[in-house]
Amino acid sequence: MEFNILLAQNPINKPLISIAIFIVSMLVGYKIIKNVPSLLHTPLMSGMNALSGVTIIGALAVMAMDLSAKLKIFVFIAIVLAAFNMVGGFKVTDRMLRMFSKKGDN
Repeated sequence: MEFNILLAQNPINKPLISIAIFIVSMLVGYKIIKNVPSLLHTPLMSGMNALSGVTIIGALAVMAMDLSAKLKIFVFIAIVLAAFNMVGGFKVTDRMLRMFSKKGDN
């Protein structure tokens, strides 16, 4: 019961605040990624893959909560997209690292 009261008072539950946070996050993320030198793209991509793993864990924790069917569909979509991002990122990282390895190394 107390959890529901705290959840109702949370300012993030207001759609306008959520949209503003999303837009600011996009702008900050773009600014940060734009200034990364190309030498650091592979390690940065590996870090983002790890972050997608954290997103999956968080979405699974949210899925365990008592949510409506509509919200569970959104959580499931978040899990699928984060998993797709994580697997694809690891594939690209592996391919890039193989490009820079010596012919005899595997």
